[in-house]
Amino acid sequence: METGNRGQIHDRDCAVSGAVGDSPQRLSAVMLIPPRVHFCWIGPQLSWAYAFALLSAVAQAGMDEVVLHHTDELEEGAVLTALRGTPGLRLERVDARACLAEAGARLGLSDALVAIYANLVSPSQRSDVLRAAILYLWGGIYLDLDTITVASLRPLLDAPQFIGTEHIVWPHWVRSSRSWAVWAKYLALDLLRSGLRLCPGGWRGFRHVEAWYFKGINGAVLGGPAGAPLFAADLTAMAALPPARRSQPYALGPDLLQSLVGQFSSAELVIHEPGVFYPLAPEISTHWFRAGAANLDLALRPQTRVVHWYASVRSKPYIALIDPDYVRTHRHTQLYSALVSRVLPQLLKEADAAA
Repeated sequence: METGNRGQIHDRDCAVSGAVGDSPQRLSAVMLIPPRVHFCWIGPQLSWAYAFALLSAVAQAGMDEVVLHHTDELEEGAVLTALRGTPGLRLERVDARACLAEAGARLGLSDALVAIYANLVSPSQRSDVLRAAILYLWGGIYLDLDTITVASLRPLLDAPQFIGTEHIVWPHWVRSSRSWAVWAKYLALDLLRSGLRLCPGGWRGFRHVEAWYFKGINGAVLGGPAGAPLFAADLTAMAALPPARRSQPYALGPDLLQSLVGQFSSAELVIHEPGVFYPLAPEISTHWFRAGAANLDLALRPQTRVVHWYASVRSKPYIALIDPDYVRTHRHTQLYSALVSRVLPQLLKEADAAA
């Protein structure tokens, strides 16, 4: 367990000016995104697949600090040993309820955020709440653990706050539509995407039709300074959601963020194109793990800085298999292993030496 003051929230890191009312706070010209990367983990077991997210951020992001905020004592083993031995990576045991209570107090939400967190069962939904509070209090860049950082994140710090988009079929407005025309269109797009998911090399075919798909907001990568209006609005909107809605899939994540981004001008919030963080779309992302020619330069876009590989879609069976030996074995026949090999070459040298 981490001890000392690391888990405390320091006023100098969390200065927030103004109150949050019906409209979002506006950013001061002096509010800058601090050069730190945050990850959140809920639970004791951390696999190599998620450790690669942390290690790649340390190696490639160019930030001053990478922090893993974990709510539970992490299990001992090779993964934790590797993380502890990585300079620039801090493992931070976080008291989620204390963090949410502090954010709620600053926003005038009383204990609403603590209550929401306590009533959620899904770790991913709990993470949606916790990440917003961490970013609101500390500021920086948040990354999901099903990511691989492939380039410096320093250029992202030039924005007042930012978020990314992905190509999706079923945004909330489509799911809730009563129009047969809308449903017919998006069912056809879903069938097309499913076919390209199953087709060998289908990710290349999807590139020719991706413009037909809705560009939806995804919060797997986002950033801003402490007290950023987006995070304040996100937390405030969570507290305002009806309890029955909070537990629905995507309600506290992309659906809520999608409903908020329209409050901001392009000068206040940079919304990045899918190629920056999501070069392969949901469902299509299964091609990161399919066997075939590992043509990484085509799979990545010139502007790609982070690859989100979607552990929540169809990649879960691979997570238990992934470790340095798995990556070394599959680096020439699988896009994911080729990606890890490129961004963490030292890890592969060590695996080769041990083989």
